[in-house]
Amino acid sequence: MTNEKRQVDPALVSVWRLTWRRFRKHRLALVSLYVVGVMYLVAALADFLATGDPRTTHSRLSYLPPQSIRWFDGGQFRPHVLGIRVKRDPRKLRRSYQLDPSEKIPVRFFASGFEYRFLGLVPATRHLVGLEATSTRDNVFLLGTDRLGRDLWSRLLYGTRISLSIGLVGVAISLVLGITLGGVSGLYGGWIDTVIQRLIEFLRSIPTIPLWLGLAAALPRDWSVIQVYLAVTVIISLIAWTQIAREVRGKFLALREEDFVTAARLYGCSETRILFRHLLPCISSHVIAVTTLAIPTMIVSETALSFLGLGLRPPAISWGVLLQDAQNVQTVALYSWLMLPGLVVIVAVLAFNFLGDGLRDAADPYSV
Repeated sequence: MTNEKRQVDPALVSVWRLTWRRFRKHRLALVSLYVVGVMYLVAALADFLATGDPRTTHSRLSYLPPQSIRWFDGGQFRPHVLGIRVKRDPRKLRRSYQLDPSEKIPVRFFASGFEYRFLGLVPATRHLVGLEATSTRDNVFLLGTDRLGRDLWSRLLYGTRISLSIGLVGVAISLVLGITLGGVSGLYGGWIDTVIQRLIEFLRSIPTIPLWLGLAAALPRDWSVIQVYLAVTVIISLIAWTQIAREVRGKFLALREEDFVTAARLYGCSETRILFRHLLPCISSHVIAVTTLAIPTMIVSETALSFLGLGLRPPAISWGVLLQDAQNVQTVALYSWLMLPGLVVIVAVLAFNFLGDGLRDAADPYSV
């Protein structure tokens, strides 16, 4: 027996394995994959990671700066936060906060807090970080509070869940429409191709902002959060599928004259079977790359709609809704922590873009 690694014939390696080998060489894309994975894990565990109920208001603690956890006390590991004294400046009539070193509130891991359903199924009250049950406050404000005294950390976690899920659901709808219409357009050609392409050109020629304004005005004000969420997702999807359809059409136009497609037709395969059984698997890696690049577009669209008041509205919580509190210069200058959702949006969009670039390069058989 020899300890030397056996060389695998590239001709015997699957397409997915070759794609993964090329993807691992793209270090930035690999890091972005981990960042995206952590974000979706945070979205799934938002209830458990939240330090307080995101909808509970603390009017006495509005615009509270971020609190830091002090991990040691007297040389011993005793996580705690300091108490807060509320004062009002008589000249500026502005509330200010001062730390009270005499009051040390213990911080506990797996502490008891507000009730929720773990992963939407199991009733639970435990949270990763929380204050001792006998404390004078009900949670620690890691990222401060907004104008109503709501915990920004918990709201940011819940907003991550909604904003990222809109990206996934929206891309799923766009993917179905794009693959079906783009595939039919590229496979059949003729008048079917002409009709679909003219439809795509018509949709892409509509100005985005006026379209959003009209659709937002058409949404009834008495709709629930779920209904508005679904409506915004469908609206974004109906606009975004055109790019995916064109990508798929271009690939199908290049593949429909290949020998294996001609052989499938001579064998008696239907056009539907050729589309989904023979052509689609050939471009699956490319479709995955295009889909990954489409998700940040969905996220930015939802954030922009909600920021302008045209998408999700309170009491819904998303990154765009959270950024509504940072629409004036005073907020940016005095309460800069309210801009943190914008930083999260930037990180998410960059991670998805780098991931999509890495997948696109890895899926390209001609890339080095």
